Amino acid sequence: MSPYITECPYCGNRLRKRAPKLDRNGRITERVSRRPSAPSLPRLRRGEIPGIRHESRPYAAITLVALGFLGTLIWRLGGLDPLNLVILGHLRSQWWRPFTAPFIYDNVGYAVVALSIVALFGSLLERRHGPVVMLGLLLIGGVGGMALAGSVSSAIILGGNGAGLTLLAAWAVPDLLALLGKRDYEGDLAGTAVLGAVLALMPLVDPQASWVTAGLGVLAGLVLGYLLAKIHPA
Repeated sequence: MSPYITECPYCGNRLRKRAPKLDRNGRITERVSRRPSAPSLPRLRRGEIPGIRHESRPYAAITLVALGFLGTLIWRLGGLDPLNLVILGHLRSQWWRPFTAPFIYDNVGYAVVALSIVALFGSLLERRHGPVVMLGLLLIGGVGGMALAGSVSSAIILGGNGAGLTLLAAWAVPDLLALLGKRDYEGDLAGTAVLGAVLALMPLVDPQASWVTAGLGVLAGLVLGYLLAKIHPA
């Protein structure tokens, strides 16, 4: 049989097909191959919209914010000695201080700004790269910044300015690369820059917030965010 032209009822494109072979009684004599059935989707979860992938809650970011609120209460109520949880010069054998100091706050304003940034950009990074990567960024920028600050200063150092700036800078890197490449991006770099400036200048308001942790947080976030953007583009 000769080929014939038909039109797709959905997109309107013209398709070229071949008419099937018929016997004398008008029945199709060739075997028509059947396409494999499309895989069925699992049942919708509670609160899930059809056609949109379900996103789990950022439990790691929520846990970090909860620890920050707990650290603020510890400083205010004095149930535990907070001086055993912050940076006081060289660590010596007190290895736990860099891990606990980012969650201790002696100033409510400092706590609100830092924890808001950790909650926002921590949850965004957790949804983009997963909780393990997000926690790794926080350990390098926040805990590493505390350890470095303790090695160069003998003052009391506490709070999560380094951790928050690490998460913020790592999140902003893909948009910065798109801006430099003159491509469109969806983020709000102006708003991100304002939040970063407020947290970076926090040592002017609270002397216990360190410039060292802030500087290392920005640097670590930019470097690690660049590596993540190359390995796993957003």
